[in-house]
Amino acid sequence: MLVVELDGKPVLDELLPDLDVRHISASDALEEYLLEHGFKRIAKRLAATGVIDVVGTAAPGIDDLVVLGKIKQLERSGEWDLIVVDGPAAGHAITFLTSAAGLLDAVRSGPVRSQAEEVLAMLADPERCEVILVTLPEATPVNELIETAYAIEERVGVKLGPVVVNQVDPADPPPEPDEVDFGRATAQVADARAAARFRLERLGVQRSELARLAASVPLPQVHLDELPVAGLTAADVDALAKAAAT
Repeated sequence: MLVVELDGKPVLDELLPDLDVRHISASDALEEYLLEHGFKRIAKRLAATGVIDVVGTAAPGIDDLVVLGKIKQLERSGEWDLIVVDGPAAGHAITFLTSAAGLLDAVRSGPVRSQAEEVLAMLADPERCEVILVTLPEATPVNELIETAYAIEERVGVKLGPVVVNQVDPADPPPEPDEVDFGRATAQVADARAAARFRLERLGVQRSELARLAASVPLPQVHLDELPVAGLTAADVDALAKAAAT
């Protein structure tokens, strides 16, 4: 299995030391794209002057397209049976995935159009690609996931896999605070009851949001307990990938 981390601070190398982790940046992918298509001299000059970052910004969607093209290249190599891409957050995810369609409408011929067609073919093939959305059991993240799921289905046509819900409290709810007999104890009783009420309220919010998510996006859910990520192992990632595939 290969894990791909996109632009941003590299963190997965430390979290997943037993897996093959690679990093793809838009500027590096654009430079590689230019080199592969016969623009070696231009690519080197743009990279040396820093202008290559401006090129990606000046041509809307091109930076996302070349990143998706690099992912497509890795997928086509057949070297890995599974490639997991740590994609952008909700706001950028939609523009990232629709970049190929936008450029397909704007460019009539040439290598950019061919790249866009090949990327769209990969995204639309459920045997090659699916998007797994990740959220928290809270109102705002669930709202964002619902909006993103509908937008991706309507505008990209990519298959949606199970929804991953992070930081789910796995514990049973505490008893009703007012019904607990503390005996003769008086110290910290008020604090204990306040903590129990807070826990009950938090669990209630989680249950409500998980139910709302299930009703709005009828996909299987994979719940990850609220645990420190420092102990995440390759076996944990493999188990999650298998759960998502079933």
